This record gives sequence, structure tokens and C-alpha cells, in this order.
Amino acid sequence: MREEICFFNKDSLLIKPPKKSPLLLRMVILVFAMVCGVYIYSICLKQLSIHTKTKLLNIQLIGRPCPDDCINLSEIPYVHYPKPETFSRAECKHNPVQFFAIVSMQRSGSGWFETLMNSHVNVSSNGEIFSVKDRRKNISSIIQTLDKVYNLDWFSSASKNQCSAAVGFKWMLNQGLMEHHKEIAEYFNRKGVSAIFLFRRNLLRRMVSLLANSYDQYAKLLNGTHKSHVHTPEEADILSKYKPSINSTALITQLKDMEVITAKALEYFNSTRHIILYYEDLIMNHTKLKDVQEFLKLPQMVLSSRQIKIHKGPLSDHIKNWEDVNKTLAATAYESYLHADY
Repeated sequence: MREEICFFNKDSLLIKPPKKSPLLLRMVILVFAMVCGVYIYSICLKQLSIHTKTKLLNIQLIGRPCPDDCINLSEIPYVHYPKPETFSRAECKHNPVQFFAIVSMQRSGSGWFETLMNSHVNVSSNGEIFSVKDRRKNISSIIQTLDKVYNLDWFSSASKNQCSAAVGFKWMLNQGLMEHHKEIAEYFNRKGVSAIFLFRRNLLRRMVSLLANSYDQYAKLLNGTHKSHVHTPEEADILSKYKPSINSTALITQLKDMEVITAKALEYFNSTRHIILYYEDLIMNHTKLKDVQEFLKLPQMVLSSRQIKIHKGPLSDHIKNWEDVNKTLAATAYESYLHADY
């Protein structure tokens, strides 16, 4: 009997308390897992967002190679970062470049002015590229040539392409510029090209220079060689000895025609960013060269040229029929052309 009781007690000790509902426990575990999952997901999402923003920021910094903090908003369209196809700009690829065109007429001092510009270490002005007719035969060939110049893929003796701060060329009004002025003005505005207009106030002096240069193309006074520009006083003296004769009957009409062409050019390209210069002002006032450098956002330098002026002194020394010309222009709007202006 004692054994039975003992066995009974032992059995009663082995009996476990009743278990809780397994459904409730599962619900608690599920809720806890969901809370943990939401918390972990929110943390991961934040980290991913930060990483993405950092990536985008890095891409933007790469895409904008040079900070524009020091550039006015109005000037940003005229600041460029060319990517030439023919060479690498290397360490200069982050240097901004200004595009320009020297717009002028023959024998207005543009050759001398361009040598001044090219004496600047950061300027590449590539000469009179549209003197070649094939490059201006239609607007498509003109645009193709312009794109090549402003992409720094045009090579000339003046090219400093790799680290140029300003790149351009000389463009005469009679080299397709006036004929296609609408398309070219639109191109200048779209591409951010700045126009540098260079004209001559004294159109009579320009006429003398034109006639003398035209004569030398055939006469070749310098040892059988024609030179439009000279670098020694001796060469200038030889060329200046020729005195052209001017048609006094057509003189006033010709002077008016020159004025009309100049006025039309300024009207056609008035919408572009531009500066207007005169040859006489550049000779008399050297601060004008500082204005040009400021216009192109260049570091200021002293500019120089080896070219020598050919026709110096009063025009009476350079015109064969001076008396006729003097009589024709006296008491007219062009009388001032008769006098020395520099």
C-alpha cells in the first residue's frame, strides 16, 4: 500500500502544468518579427538614400568641371569647355574657353590687331579662314568650319589649343558673313560666340591702303614678293613710295557705300554679344586693348606686334592726285578725312 502511494505521488510529481495556447504565442512572435523587419527596412532605406544622393552629387561635380562661382549668370552662356576630337586638353580640360570672331573689312587694321591678340599667351586667333571660298560656299560648309574652330580642332600657326582661354579667327564682311547673316547671328547666339567689330574711322586712309595693296599684288615691290603686312621700317618705306590715284568723281559715293556696309553689319549682329573697336582708337589709346581683354575675360597682359605701319604721316604724301581729292571732300561730311588723325 505504501508502494502504491509512493508510486502515486511520483506520478503526480511528473504531471506538467497545462501549456499556453500555441496560437497566441505564434501571434506574439509574428508581431515581433514584423516590428523588427519594419525597423531594419527603414534603416536600410535611409542608408540607400544617402548613398544615392552622394552618387548623384559626385556625378554632378564631374559633369561640371569648373566652378562658376566667379562667373556672372549672364556670362555663363559664353563660357565653354570644348572636348576636341584631335587631341586631349589634359590638365587644361577644366579651363573655360571664350569663343570670338574678329569681324572687319580688308585694310582696316585687322591683321595688326590679330597679331596683338595672338601675343597673349592664352589666345588663339586662327587668321582669315574664310578667305578660302570652299569654306563659305554655303551655310552648311560655314557651320562645319565654325564647329571645327570652336571645338579646338582647327590647327594654324597661331593655335595654342590645349590651354587656350579664348579661341577665334578673323572674318571679313565680304566672305559670306553678310550673305548668311541671319544664320550666322543665330549660330553666334546659340553657341555663345562674342563678336569683336573692328573698323576704320578714316575711310579715305582705308581706300589708300586698299589701292596700294592691290597694286603690290602685281608689282611685288619687295624683291618680287607681295606682302600685305611688313615687319621692318625699310619694307614699309618701299611700299609707301607708291602713290595711288583716286577716282575723285566716284569718291563720295564709294565712301557712303563703305558706311552703309558697316552700319548694316552692326544692325545684323546687334543681338549678339559684341564690342565695337576702331583702328584709330587702338593706336591712340592703348587702354582699348585692356577693354578687349576684359571683354574676353582674359588675364591682363601687355600685347605687342611686330607689324610696321606702311602709310604714315599726312595723306597728301600718299595720294597722287591729292588736289582733286582735297577739292572733292572739302566742305563735305568727309572733310575730316583729309586731316592727319594720328
